[in-house]
Amino acid sequence: MEFLIISGMSGAGKSQAADILEDMGYYCVDNLPIALMPRFAELCLASQGRYERVALVTDVRERESLDGLLPALDGLWDMGLDYRILFVEADTSTIVRRYKGSRRPHPMQEAGGSIEGAVLREAKALEPVRERADYIINTTGLTTSMLQSRIRELLSRTERRFAITVTAFGYKHGLPIDADLVFDVRFLPNPYYVAQLRPLTGLDPNVSNFVLARPEAREFMDRLCALLDYIIPLYAEEGRYALQIAVGCTGGKHRSVAVAVELVRRLSEKRENVTIALRDIEKE
Repeated sequence: MEFLIISGMSGAGKSQAADILEDMGYYCVDNLPIALMPRFAELCLASQGRYERVALVTDVRERESLDGLLPALDGLWDMGLDYRILFVEADTSTIVRRYKGSRRPHPMQEAGGSIEGAVLREAKALEPVRERADYIINTTGLTTSMLQSRIRELLSRTERRFAITVTAFGYKHGLPIDADLVFDVRFLPNPYYVAQLRPLTGLDPNVSNFVLARPEAREFMDRLCALLDYIIPLYAEEGRYALQIAVGCTGGKHRSVAVAVELVRRLSEKRENVTIALRDIEKE
């Protein structure tokens, strides 16, 4: 049985994640009291296969809840339940904006206090849960369809396949917040300064050749792939089922895209479930 615990920040999208999981065939329970979690797990285990995929939404809004959650999680292990935790978060400014738009108070907002202060207090309280999380999704800037794709990508590990995502990004647009490994390719020649290449992207063969044909680029790709061949099995041995690799250049349109495409090509020669995300390719 798959038992997924969804936790995270208020306003980050936990209930939305549960809706997506329900569409994926999970039996979802939203905001179950932590005290009932062990009994609920017992019922699921005793269901004789009726509940093969279960998602449970819980959160921590008071110190007492946090003190109860961590022992409850330990108790699930003692029961032999191989659960996983999906932690949903968003940037503070994003959560503040969402609450202002909804006109609802934040659950941890004190009388006369600010939403931002409440968000920061909740983030601090949730740190121990976040540290235990198997999956972390930051919903800042994600549409519903993007969130759905992200969840499906992460949970492809249901088939126990190690999922690798290579994201091309531009430093001027910020680092991908969920990246496990970040590689800076701004040392490579920049097609932006070649007039005929500037309007193109790293998907164009002319740009790709410009970036990757140089000896230093070829050696970088060889060394990078050798490193990943070594460390990916180590991540898998530690119980990880997914790896987020980010490749960055200045704008995210030329060098990072060319390198990301080539990296995906090489990784796909040895592995399944390798995908690419071109985060900033349409940005100026």
